[in-house]
Amino acid sequence: MADCMTERLLHLYELLLATYGPRHWWPAETPFEVCVGAILTQNTNWVNVEKAIANLKAAGFLSVEALVRVDPLELGEVIRPAGFFNVKSRRLKSFVTWLMLRADGSLEQLFAADWRQLRPELLAISGIGPETADSILLYAGAQPTFVVDAYTRRLLFRLGLLTEEDTGYEEVRSLFMDALPQEVSLFNEYHALIVQHCKERCRKRPLCGGCVLRVEGICRFGDDGVRSEEKAVEG
Repeated sequence: MADCMTERLLHLYELLLATYGPRHWWPAETPFEVCVGAILTQNTNWVNVEKAIANLKAAGFLSVEALVRVDPLELGEVIRPAGFFNVKSRRLKSFVTWLMLRADGSLEQLFAADWRQLRPELLAISGIGPETADSILLYAGAQPTFVVDAYTRRLLFRLGLLTEEDTGYEEVRSLFMDALPQEVSLFNEYHALIVQHCKERCRKRPLCGGCVLRVEGICRFGDDGVRSEEKAVEG
């Protein structure tokens, strides 16, 4: 059973990689910017996060020390474009306060520890859930933990690898963690490719015509998706 899942997931990866090419994620200049972006991107899109990060840079707040010192209300105004700005201000403050206590504010020192020990510590920080924690570990820390999001659930459900689209985070993550080699580059590219495919093709209302997964016959929703496209064109 495990070998079958490994084969299916690797085949899916190869198809997506051949279609879209390497994604070179995460879009950030430094590991700390990745951490900040992972927190700011909760419940918003990346365009808004980029605006908030640009504001942080302009204000001189994009460092551990600056975020520890800044008043939460002032920080909230700076990151306003990211939405839920007062909530995210508190989350950023909680994260950098923990980072100072845990590793003297050094990500290099932090990520020298075993990531399997760090993950539950990150999850204990107010406002940091599993997707954010895994994004920080994978994209900022180059640690082999798979990131799951709504795109992942949607695609795997439509491919018949999940029985429910709202399957729990850890159950979905375990599919990848148990079946695939524990390789940072593989996990990095795989998640980015899923995001790319779901933005271009596997949307809430799928655009299945010409989709490589439909052409290869591995998508259970392919025919329905094409019919939806045809009805949209007729309408």
